[in-house]
Amino acid sequence: METTRLTKPEAMIFDMDGTLFKTETLLIPVYHRLFDQLRAENLYEGETPPEERILGGLGMLLDDIWKRVLPDHDEIVHRRADELLLELELIGLKEYVTELYPQVAETLKQLHQRGIRLFVASNGLEHYVKEVANAHGIFSLFEGIYSAGEHQTATKVDLVRLLLDNHGVSSAWMIGDRSSDVEAGKENGQTVIGCAYAGFGQGQELNGADRLISSFSELIALYDQAEEAPEAKRSAQF
Repeated sequence: METTRLTKPEAMIFDMDGTLFKTETLLIPVYHRLFDQLRAENLYEGETPPEERILGGLGMLLDDIWKRVLPDHDEIVHRRADELLLELELIGLKEYVTELYPQVAETLKQLHQRGIRLFVASNGLEHYVKEVANAHGIFSLFEGIYSAGEHQTATKVDLVRLLLDNHGVSSAWMIGDRSSDVEAGKENGQTVIGCAYAGFGQGQELNGADRLISSFSELIALYDQAEEAPEAKRSAQF
């Protein structure tokens, strides 16, 4: 991967699952409860599909996740799975001990103190994404929390474009762990920081990222060592 000099952004946009939130701490117990309920409703028979199917789908839109997890079932089952997933995740955020990745809350606070505008852009459902932030005490640090579920965007490229336009952001770092995050950043002309610590994606997921980090707290040093944006340099001269 070529190493280009990074420029300080006015904003940072974070994926949620596999970037801020250690999703498996919630998703694994919810996944098994979901299939118990599908069996109880006679919508599914047999063993629960392997956990790897849903973990490997993190970052995808829900439609694509269910095509991966339940390829032999129809839309009726997929839509019921949507409902159950959200319902059980919101219950689980209150019942289970769930985790952010190490140093996420502390690092976000430090970035916020440096005056960086912070956002979330996730392919998840609105109430889930917002409740994860709320349950872990980081909601107030974000200027906006954007989800495909709320804005009905077909791709993360579209979601990030909407966020940039709505908030007048011209320079941002897109920070995430999946190829959809790399694409969303690059297609919108932004810098991409790839999170290599979650391990949900395959080896090629983060090809094209400008930098890879192996822990979330590395963002502080990356930002502090980045060059001032040209506009900031000009304004400092007056």
